[in-house]
Amino acid sequence: MNQPTPAIVTQSAVRRLPRLALILFCAAYVLPGFLGREPWKSADVSAFGVMLEMAMGRSDWWSPQVLGVGSEEAGLLPYWLGAVFIRLLPLMPAEFAARIPFALLLALTLVCTWYTVYHLARQPAAQPVAFAFGGEARPTDYARALADAGLLALIACLGLAQLSHETTPDLARLAWVSLMLFAAARLAHPGNRRPARSVFAWGLATSALILSGAPWMAASLGGGLLMALWISRRGASASSPSTEWPLESTATKRDPLPLAAALFAVVFAVSAFAGMVPGPTIETPLDQFQWRSWGKLLVWFTWPAWPLALWTLWRWRHQWLRPHVALPLWAALVSVADSAASDERDRALLLALPAMAALAAFALPTLRRSVSALVDWFTLVFFSGCALVIWVIWVAMQTGVPAKPAANVARLAPGFVPEFSFVLFALGAAATAAWLWLVAWRVGKHRQALWKSLVLPAAGSTLCWLLLMTLWLPLLDFGRSYGPISRGIAGLVGTQSCVLADGLNQAQITALQYHGNLELVRTSHSDAARCRSMVVAPESQPTLNERVDLTQWAFKATVRRLTDNKESLLVYQRVSR
Repeated sequence: MNQPTPAIVTQSAVRRLPRLALILFCAAYVLPGFLGREPWKSADVSAFGVMLEMAMGRSDWWSPQVLGVGSEEAGLLPYWLGAVFIRLLPLMPAEFAARIPFALLLALTLVCTWYTVYHLARQPAAQPVAFAFGGEARPTDYARALADAGLLALIACLGLAQLSHETTPDLARLAWVSLMLFAAARLAHPGNRRPARSVFAWGLATSALILSGAPWMAASLGGGLLMALWISRRGASASSPSTEWPLESTATKRDPLPLAAALFAVVFAVSAFAGMVPGPTIETPLDQFQWRSWGKLLVWFTWPAWPLALWTLWRWRHQWLRPHVALPLWAALVSVADSAASDERDRALLLALPAMAALAAFALPTLRRSVSALVDWFTLVFFSGCALVIWVIWVAMQTGVPAKPAANVARLAPGFVPEFSFVLFALGAAATAAWLWLVAWRVGKHRQALWKSLVLPAAGSTLCWLLLMTLWLPLLDFGRSYGPISRGIAGLVGTQSCVLADGLNQAQITALQYHGNLELVRTSHSDAARCRSMVVAPESQPTLNERVDLTQWAFKATVRRLTDNKESLLVYQRVSR
């Protein structure tokens, strides 16, 4: 039995967001964070270290290592991408070359999210109510308007900004999850005239997700999406085979779903045979689970998508088994459950954002104007306040006025010397002016558009991210990079020196090699005797005498990260051979 649609949308409400404006919007979100900064602590610089080792020929490409020890984060494909670009662009700084493929992966995530919502919105069950005398939204225009809204919802998510601008396997997984959801939406599209492309995208997403260190995410997400497609197809053909699912009347050979399922099974079986599918693990036992902190993370990380997604599930509650609800709902549930079982909950929850954005888009055709106005005013106050704080602290760093913010910066980042950059200032000022213009446009009397309620949240998120990556970039580089401590240690031992490393993590090793230009050798290495200096992590100092003859070494200095007194490294000098 067909359930009535809750969407009542006129043709005037599905105006397209201008394509040039949408492209510039995405560029303003993607580029800051990939340009002009150093690798940050610690996942960012750790992954960069693996790519650098592979590009320099010091690590096997099938077994990524840093200084002879396996990489801390699983995933071959992300490291391959970074290493390939480092080797292809030798004249560019290695950190910038490694970021290029990851910037493209973020762009792929945005594109896939747009097309996912577009194809889901073309579903017969997702269409708005047909008016008796016409005037309802045309299917293509309706789908484009919802796709614009879904993309804006993704950009607006607060948790996306930092993690999506790192050169880590997490960003690669985000892109492949988005591609898999897009492929599933194409497979569900009743007007899909190129099923081979859908199957190819499905196989590529499955393979890439496995190669990015997330085989069980690929299995649970892909298996559930296939099941949701099968259930929705059976239900649609049973309810109205002639109109609800046009493809059901065509030849079975044109149905891409069995081929996609077979390809999925083959890819997973081959990966398991190749040893790329380790046994599933639950990293956080249930009795040790911190429900309150996880709940807080869910609330702010997925804001503002999660309340709109919940509203979608309520208003479209009779269509839960239809593709436009079932597919993104399953993808979101899998990622949320993975976040609960993972030690790095925020990075696991990152994969839920495209699905939540897709669900959020379908809330807009059913949203009351009063609720839309409330979202706008909350967004206006919140992001304007955040932008004001960023500007005030920047002015305080440059002039010392107001005195209290300047004193707080000096206390939290001792040794930081602010420098005025006209380029960064101009970019921040231009972004702020664009925000003010957008606010004036939004509060003006314009025709209603479906995506209008998400313009300010997405623009506010982009504004604050861009201001942080321009006005605050020198401060963030100083506080979040290992560059200062690495250069400090290099000043003590001399650049290009042979230095023993004991107890250092992957990020610290990478920073000393890249920023300090030091040649590191582990204390267990056979070539350790030629090194005249040694850097030790405080945690390994109590057992250092088990690996090194301390009678040959003298303590020289303790070097701390200038913004974190809890993190320090101990420097020793050899006194005899």
